[in-house]
Amino acid sequence: MVLRALTSRPDPALLTLPWSSALAEWPEPPVVRLPRGLSRHVVRIVQVQRRTFVVKETEERIARREYHLLRDLQRRGLPTVVPKAVLTGRVDLDGDPLPAALVTEHLHFSLPYRTLFQQGLELDRLPQLVDAIVVLLVRLHLAGFYWGDVSLSNVLFRRDAGGFAAYLVDAETGELNPTVADAMREHDLTIARENVFAELLDLQGAAELDPSVQGDEIIDLLDERYHALWADLTAVEEFGVSEMWRIEQRIERLNELGFDVDELEIVSDEGGDQVRIQPKVVEAGHHRRELRELTGLDVEDAQARRLLNDIAGFTAHHDLGHLSPTVVANRWLVDVYEPLTSMVPADARDKLEPAEMFHEVLEHRWYLSERAGHEIDIFESAADYIRNILPGRPDESPRVH
Repeated sequence: MVLRALTSRPDPALLTLPWSSALAEWPEPPVVRLPRGLSRHVVRIVQVQRRTFVVKETEERIARREYHLLRDLQRRGLPTVVPKAVLTGRVDLDGDPLPAALVTEHLHFSLPYRTLFQQGLELDRLPQLVDAIVVLLVRLHLAGFYWGDVSLSNVLFRRDAGGFAAYLVDAETGELNPTVADAMREHDLTIARENVFAELLDLQGAAELDPSVQGDEIIDLLDERYHALWADLTAVEEFGVSEMWRIEQRIERLNELGFDVDELEIVSDEGGDQVRIQPKVVEAGHHRRELRELTGLDVEDAQARRLLNDIAGFTAHHDLGHLSPTVVANRWLVDVYEPLTSMVPADARDKLEPAEMFHEVLEHRWYLSERAGHEIDIFESAADYIRNILPGRPDESPRVH
């Protein structure tokens, strides 16, 4: 067998996998049992030399195209799985050809939507799942990516300060252009409505979703929130020159949504009495970048916002406003964040990523303080959370052997 690998960073460990066998026949190990979504292809999650990958069998042309699309989206900083390689030239022991394989990195602490429901996702959190896929779709459209197969099945979700962040998993139907025409955006939204509605019905048929949930209300919510977010990020706004403060207000509103304005078009009329503004380039990850610059932590955006709020509280509590934000943030990191997250026993570190655990400790602290009638120390709260709450959480990241 002459095995060929298309890859940007060669990983010799991948060549040790049993490529001369059909993927459906691969044994355990290297296959590991981790939650994975539904797929029209054969897909397996494998672990090799302390790393975890996802392997998908498909046609060579499709695999190569998807590999390059995912690489292009990664270069634009969009939330997708990371492509590792395309393997071609596979044959079995009888010399018969086998499909090409696309290899991506397993996204740690991510879950397919069915697993979230099987774990008992509360109904009042269903809108947060909708918001996550809306934010992903808007970000992809802003970057010029037409998806063509928007669905819950083609997304992985990571917990994000009580909400969710969505990552694109399957890009084989997508197209990347400088812009996405309005008609194409609406077509993507129509596909999303149809697929999500069918997936919700499927969950109800499997008794994994409360039958009282109205699928049409959920997809109407998806449609409504998509158009609201798109308008916030792209709409033209007009006002008089005496209201120039509205420029800063618009930027602050987008920052609150988690976006930075990298380019803003400002046009005044001929008489100079009216001003028209429109964001031209917006980029997600406002809070994430701010936290990373202050502490070096790289987390999801809502998690970053929660941690930044805790740093602000730490600053006020210790009267550190006279120090630079970087100095204060690093003191918080050393005195609070690192000691608290290191309290988690080694055998429980697969349950939640550290930033999400920190968020849950803050929530637990509020609950304990409310019950006690006075503020509970954060480390005491963490100890109680680790002792009474964390053991009941399922593992969400593969255990490395």
